[in-house]
Amino acid sequence: MESAAFHRNSSSSNSSANTELLSRTGYTILAVIMGVFSAAGIILNVVVIVVTVKHRQLRQPLSYALVNLAVCDLGCAVFGGLPTTVTSAMGYFNLGRVGCVLEAFAVSFFGIASLCTVAVISVERYVVVCYPMGAVLFQTRHAVAGVVLSWVWSFVWSTPPLFGWGTFELEGVKTSCAPKWHSRDVGDMSYMIIFFFLCFALPFSVVMVSYSRLLWTLRQVSNKGCVSETGSTSHVEVQVARMIVVMVLAFLVTWLPYAALALAVMIDSSLYVDPVIATIPVYFAKSSTVYNPIIYIFMNRQFRGYTVAAVLCGWDPWSSEPQTSENETTVPFFIKTPKKIVPKKSLE
Repeated sequence: MESAAFHRNSSSSNSSANTELLSRTGYTILAVIMGVFSAAGIILNVVVIVVTVKHRQLRQPLSYALVNLAVCDLGCAVFGGLPTTVTSAMGYFNLGRVGCVLEAFAVSFFGIASLCTVAVISVERYVVVCYPMGAVLFQTRHAVAGVVLSWVWSFVWSTPPLFGWGTFELEGVKTSCAPKWHSRDVGDMSYMIIFFFLCFALPFSVVMVSYSRLLWTLRQVSNKGCVSETGSTSHVEVQVARMIVVMVLAFLVTWLPYAALALAVMIDSSLYVDPVIATIPVYFAKSSTVYNPIIYIFMNRQFRGYTVAAVLCGWDPWSSEPQTSENETTVPFFIKTPKKIVPKKSLE
């Protein structure tokens, strides 16, 4: 009964309401944009997974989190990006009620796991950079625990709408589905508020605290007049700061618009958001499947070396750059983690 009603509503909106939401050209443009994002996300993340499986040197503690991030983004691209591309090309959601629920659940499930994995990576960077002498170790078991926790946390908070707490519904220009954040129902609102704080605000707070402490530690080392074995920490600090800015900005650009829009509508019930405007944050969020592998993996010197060589049949244009050894921790920055920090006096 519910599925039939959903199908009738979708069909009727195709002939009347949807034509008012967006023109045929508009839907085609959205389909092309989402198609490009989805194809790029699938290719990049598959390459990351294949290269990691192929090269034993990349199977280090951080790699578990990086590959998990690639798996999450691949899931978002396949189960979220591709269906949205098809429905946008059609001009309406043609997958029925079951298709809507499955798409919304998949995007929520893989999306939350992706955000949690980004938080795990930030914690790993903090531990490795701030405790280089081994006072605190980030080992394989910690990485595996972080990966497992990200999936469990995602599953726990993605499934409630399947059992009546919250709802999955069409959003924006009606070509994709998501939790019903614009509903005034008590159940929907309570779920969305908890969902916002535990699945967006909490991972983002972990990211900000970890990277803030990392920068603070580097600043303290620099102020104490210490240098690494390879040179001044001021240069290291600048490089890390740049990468952190890129990471945080990417996180905010992809997820903050969507989270902010949902929160604003929940707070102010009289707020009207044009369906076309409401669709833009959806595309920003789904574009993270492309940004994440580039920022966290292809900006990693070691991963980049193996990946480029694999794609270009053995030729690496950056082959003149020093490569990290098997025993060094893979770092998602343009730098190597200093193995030892020593006072300037000992270098004189």
